[in-house]
Amino acid sequence: MRNEAEYVEFAEASVERLRSTAFLMCRDWHLAQDLTQITLTKVYLAWARVSRAGNVDAYARKVLIRAYLDHVRRRSSGEVVTATLPETARDDTQDLRLTLLDALALLPPRDRAIVVLRYWEDYSVERVAEVLGVPVSVVTTQTTRSLAKLRRLLSPDQVELFA
Repeated sequence: MRNEAEYVEFAEASVERLRSTAFLMCRDWHLAQDLTQITLTKVYLAWARVSRAGNVDAYARKVLIRAYLDHVRRRSSGEVVTATLPETARDDTQDLRLTLLDALALLPPRDRAIVVLRYWEDYSVERVAEVLGVPVSVVTTQTTRSLAKLRRLLSPDQVELFA
């Protein structure tokens, strides 16, 4: 394959960002790693075409989102992690982050993807619509609804439900 060195450079530069984005959507580091590997494999297979076209990061992000949504649609994705972690001392910012991640996990998969792309990845509404293949109106509506749900879930009287 021509430009294999370019692909390796892209993969090394992107792997952590892709894995972090995947984790924010699925809340499982092992699944996030799998989704990242799927993404990098598909980018590798399409590298000649994608690298000529330009924005490889956008293509990789789209592949990652689709891999995540495909996984959620499969019946086998209903696994629930049952192991509990030992109690450790955490500061308030870690507790708040974990509470936010727990609340984010309660959103439906597509809504979670929209929130992650809009607020963690700082994508525009139009870019999120393009990545997910939905109209802009769906992104704006679902963003508004998802944020309202997160606000309700994170209200002071509800936060103790996550503790």
